[in-house]
Amino acid sequence: MEASPIKALLDGQREFFRTHKTIPTDFRKMQLRRLKESLLLHEDEILQALALDLGKNDKEAYFTEVGMVYSELNYMLKKLSGFTAAKYHWTPIHQFPALSMTIDVPYGNVLIMSPWNYPFQLTLIPLIDALAAGNTAIVKPSDYSSYTSAVIEKVLADAFDPVYVATITGGRAENQALLDQEFDYIFFTGSKKVGQLVMEKASAHLTPITLELGGKSPCIVDETANLKMAAKRIVFGKFLNAGQTCVAPDYVYVHESVKEEFIALLKHEIAAQYPKPNQIGRIVNQKHFDRLLSLVQPEKVVYGGSASELTLQIAPTVMDNISWDDPVMQEEIFGPILPVLTYNRFMDVMAEIQSRPTPLAFYLFTRDSSRKNFYKKIQPFGGGCINDTIIQLATENMPFGGMGQSGMGQYHGHYGFENFSHTKSIVDKCTLIDLPMRYHAGPEIYDKIIRMVLK
Repeated sequence: MEASPIKALLDGQREFFRTHKTIPTDFRKMQLRRLKESLLLHEDEILQALALDLGKNDKEAYFTEVGMVYSELNYMLKKLSGFTAAKYHWTPIHQFPALSMTIDVPYGNVLIMSPWNYPFQLTLIPLIDALAAGNTAIVKPSDYSSYTSAVIEKVLADAFDPVYVATITGGRAENQALLDQEFDYIFFTGSKKVGQLVMEKASAHLTPITLELGGKSPCIVDETANLKMAAKRIVFGKFLNAGQTCVAPDYVYVHESVKEEFIALLKHEIAAQYPKPNQIGRIVNQKHFDRLLSLVQPEKVVYGGSASELTLQIAPTVMDNISWDDPVMQEEIFGPILPVLTYNRFMDVMAEIQSRPTPLAFYLFTRDSSRKNFYKKIQPFGGGCINDTIIQLATENMPFGGMGQSGMGQYHGHYGFENFSHTKSIVDKCTLIDLPMRYHAGPEIYDKIIRMVLK
């Protein structure tokens, strides 16, 4: 699509927003209910599209995509009235008599650019938050997940007029045309490289943005950990969606005293969770399939390693005796390959991780309370779990977002509403009484009163 139709679409949304129809809470709730009705109507098509794009079975697709969208919708419908209400705050004595309040207002016209790995929920959840906050939206799903992009377009077209919510499909040309426009807010989920381009384009218009990126998310298993449970939960988090998860454990550091036992348990868990190699999802396309295979060093594979070019599937693979010099440690893996590194001293490995770009997620398996405290209070990362993986993002009650090179901004639940809102501070001042001390002219006693009050 050329820039002119996109500009016309955005102009239409801008004009609609200026009618103020999106402001009432009842309107926002009504639109969210319409979205839910459309989702329920097209649920089977959504599940089928996810299977075609990424080989997700119905259970995984519902658990990691559709169900999370319903959960966000229901949460917003339940809480939205409270979110949109004015919040009153204590007024300082030197500003009496007055009412001090904050009110959350929408930015206006929002662009949401989503990725291919969780193409449904990473499009719909930010959209739900944006609409709950009172914005209009143009949605740009990934062209890599074309079946899901098509069904998203269908769902949104059935629910909304394009002057309120519209979908733009396509590839780089459409992305470029969209980023050349002046939006009021941009929400991007994807790679660091594209995120830098989005930030550069947004800066031309001083457009505020959220970037949900990724990186090499570490996992540490120390000598005090429940190794059986650690292996079980790491296998779950790493190989879900064929490893194509931005918060998947990218690699595992294991204490040297328990490494052999842990690897044996890891193999057992992979065999239990994936008794057949073809039960794992598919890699999204040939390009990523080839990239992943180039990271596998056969001499270091201790489990898995097989692949099918016909189905674009790679069996869950574990590599041992890995160092930071190996190819698999040079970039985010984003696939079903798990490198295992060994460490001796906990603080040394934490320092090593701190010296590298801040990860989106960090997982620690330990029973040691001092190590837990260091992880919670000192170690920088977007979010994480102690003694589990990836579940930190599966809740509306906590924010999800990156830090440093793994992103900026956060969303889900109330945090998503806040992300797409500007908080206005307003003082409603009484006109019947006016404290004279604030004005330039006046007796010396006024200065003493000011100093006493503001001391």
